[in-house]
Amino acid sequence: MAASSQSVASGKGKRMWLIGLGLIVILAALYTGGWFYATTLVKANVLKALGQQNAAGISGECADMGFSGFPFKIGLSCAKVTIDDHVKGVSVSFDNLHASAPVYLPNHIAWNLKSPAEFRTAQGLTVSAEWTDLQSSLVAKGRGISQSQTAIDGLKANILSSFTGQSANVTAAHTEMHARQNGDDLDVAIAIENANAVIKDFAQTLPTASTSADITLIGKAGLLDGTDGHGLYGTAGVLRQVVIDIGDGRTMTLSGPFSFDDQGFLSGKFKLEINQIGPWGDSLKATIPAAKNMIDTAAKLLKSLAAGGDKVSVDLTADRGRLSLSGFIPLGKIPPI
Repeated sequence: MAASSQSVASGKGKRMWLIGLGLIVILAALYTGGWFYATTLVKANVLKALGQQNAAGISGECADMGFSGFPFKIGLSCAKVTIDDHVKGVSVSFDNLHASAPVYLPNHIAWNLKSPAEFRTAQGLTVSAEWTDLQSSLVAKGRGISQSQTAIDGLKANILSSFTGQSANVTAAHTEMHARQNGDDLDVAIAIENANAVIKDFAQTLPTASTSADITLIGKAGLLDGTDGHGLYGTAGVLRQVVIDIGDGRTMTLSGPFSFDDQGFLSGKFKLEINQIGPWGDSLKATIPAAKNMIDTAAKLLKSLAAGGDKVSVDLTADRGRLSLSGFIPLGKIPPI
């Protein structure tokens, strides 16, 4: 009996061991399958962050795709990324994309791009860019994106129009872009530090400037997750603040509600604040000597509105692209987007 009991116990022990081993194999297989499925989500969300929107005719491709990080991280790399807008004739290409996410939070993705990058349009515009560092992160919701942050250091870009032959070189020490869905709305914030531009056949050097913008686009949360294919046409929003700072206290600030109609014309009522009117005028005259008389006239007008001071706050109105100062002084027309 004792030998028989030992044999039965030994058989049960083997069965339990086999069952346990089988469960481990099944769980490992399920985990591995889930890991590879999560890599497809990472790929889809990274491409969407770069601009892919299948519903709007924008496709993306990740060349020489590779995965890494198993089992605790999800890593994705592409030797080259291309995004094509087949409707508008726009293409973008990037080199060496790397993205990763923790396996327990596959919708929280960090990614970076190595330069160079190139942007082309069917209208003959080419933008070539390089940078020292580009880091970005996003939070995905379903197969869309609910928020994104990007920081770029040492940006250098060349802008060339093959139709006109005009070109410009643009640099920026540091650039940050933040976007997040806020219910049905989209909040966007941009900051650019120490930016400069050198324009071909334009001998004067534009002043180095730092710029920041804080904007809400009403009902446009879908621009971030790819469900809105209409762009800015028919959009209303609030410009909380745009600041241009060229140093030494010379700042311009613009704020107010705005809208774009179905033809892309801008309308809005803005508050424009200018600090250091005189130095601003001097800087602009040094940059554009041919416009000296016009700049002097504008500076005198602004100083009269400021009661002789050097800081002024005025109303700036846009009516389907037609700009006017204080509601009655015409400034020109802005073309549609």
